[in-house]
Amino acid sequence: MAVDVLLGLQWGDEGKGKIVDVLAPQYDIIARFQGGPNAGHTLIFDGKKFVLHTVPSGIFRREQLNLIGNGVVIDPITLSKELDQLDAAGIDYRGRLFVARKAHMILPTHRLLDAARENAKGERKIGSTLKGIGPTYMDKTGRNGMRVGNLAAPDFKERYERLKEKHLQLVGLYPYIEFDLAGEEQAWFEAVDRLKKLPFVDGEFYINQALEDGKKILAEGAQGSMLDIDFGTYPYVTSSNTITAGVCTGLGVAPQKIGEVIGITKAYCTRVGGGPFPTELHDATGEFLRKEGAEFGATTGRPRRCGWIDLVQLRYTIMLSGVTQLVVTKVDVLNNFETIRAADAYRVDGELSRELPFDLVHENYEPVYTDIDGWNSDLSGTKSESELPDACINYVKFLENKLGVPVTMVSTGPDREELVLRSAGVQVR
Repeated sequence: MAVDVLLGLQWGDEGKGKIVDVLAPQYDIIARFQGGPNAGHTLIFDGKKFVLHTVPSGIFRREQLNLIGNGVVIDPITLSKELDQLDAAGIDYRGRLFVARKAHMILPTHRLLDAARENAKGERKIGSTLKGIGPTYMDKTGRNGMRVGNLAAPDFKERYERLKEKHLQLVGLYPYIEFDLAGEEQAWFEAVDRLKKLPFVDGEFYINQALEDGKKILAEGAQGSMLDIDFGTYPYVTSSNTITAGVCTGLGVAPQKIGEVIGITKAYCTRVGGGPFPTELHDATGEFLRKEGAEFGATTGRPRRCGWIDLVQLRYTIMLSGVTQLVVTKVDVLNNFETIRAADAYRVDGELSRELPFDLVHENYEPVYTDIDGWNSDLSGTKSESELPDACINYVKFLENKLGVPVTMVSTGPDREELVLRSAGVQVR
């Protein structure tokens, strides 16, 4: 057996949660492999909306097991709130939600340090969600972090105090900001007590034993490929590897155990926070996309920047992750366009290029667009490919041709039922 992978190919918010929820019944285990609660996966079904930040999106399927992998950083407070949401919805996660002992924890002082550093940057802010993600990964690579498995250590409290003191010394280097540390610590320790009631596992052994037992596993990514710490629009990136390679280190599986790689892209493009966005629209069209797509961050509520789909960027992330099939989401947001645009190349220093420049932050480039006919009709109630307008099918085939990967699913609305499976079917192991 192999681990199939589902990840976002743009700057996040591609609709990964919905697709994981749809695919989950085909798998035995859904495993988050990286990121922290700066990710928000939105799921809508039965007239209800749920937003998950740490818990894998397979949790709503009652037969599936879910693992928070070692590559994830966990804020016990955020996780506790998610569990409250599941309890309120009558979702029984007990015995189905596991936590890797090697996953690192976000402390209250990680969030304090995150906020102090971002505040000190002034106009040079990178758009951090202020969830403490960056400082937690810094402690991880600096070999100072606290892992879930440490909760069982007899000197846990002493370790906590040492790391807290280190953070407070660093915070002292920055201008003062308001932060109720005592209140946040109280909430954190209460949430830790709840975290300790979940089953902890050695994630790498858990996953590999499941593979040996013939279990089918889906690895769920957070954020988007263009936020990858190594290959994204640095420094406007997240703090983890969001591409397929992150599955190997984030779950403890060997490269040859990776199977299908399902890449998610919107029919257009969005980005939250600062950083370069080549196809961004600063006009009425961009505002229309934002309104029609309800483009506001699931975690922060911030309005998303909107623009046309970027094929140069997508070819880049498809290459990095070895994508084997595509899912195109939010096609319905383009229902009212006579013409749709796609950036198929960049003009870099006067030369035409289909490769992403080294530094999108500073290099001189501009997108070169190809125009495609829109369908200018409502896709509501569409259940099969044969019901899609010809122009919509042509747009999907255009994407397949330009990106070199088959599109197996087209999402025509936010609900789990609003999804068209292509005639070829969804080929997953």
